[in-house]
Amino acid sequence: MVTIEDLKEIILMTHLEDDMLTRVCAVVDVLSFHDQEVIFRQGDVSDRFYMVKRGKVLLEQAMTDLVTVSVGSIKPGYSFGWSTMIEEGHYTTDAVCAEPCEIFSIRGSQLRDLCAQEPHMGYLLSQRLLVILKKRYDHRTEQFLKVIQHHPDMEGMFKIE
Repeated sequence: MVTIEDLKEIILMTHLEDDMLTRVCAVVDVLSFHDQEVIFRQGDVSDRFYMVKRGKVLLEQAMTDLVTVSVGSIKPGYSFGWSTMIEEGHYTTDAVCAEPCEIFSIRGSQLRDLCAQEPHMGYLLSQRLLVILKKRYDHRTEQFLKVIQHHPDMEGMFKIE
């Protein structure tokens, strides 16, 4: 059983009040995965939201049949599968356990229902989600710009004489 204290360790949940966390606890499932076990695949229906209690999850994207790139690493306290919070769509990456994991999971429909029933909770969650997404977007933009700057075909364009 998941407790309020368990959820307070999840960054996305840290701004929720105890009565809100109590409602969330009621719909959380605790899932266990083995090393290298796949939680979901790119293209699967995004029907669950996930929060890492223990372990590490890699978000991977296949570039070709032979090349897969890790685009993110989710550690304890962090969450993934956010697309289910907005609408039921499809996951854009694979989620694979890099080690044995204990994951808290909520069905997307239940999470959206909670947010609709408790608009203040929905607002707090969406604000935290936006902060996290902005940090990740800024980090990825910085990485992308560094790659461009150091690309052999582009280096000459960035030299100041």
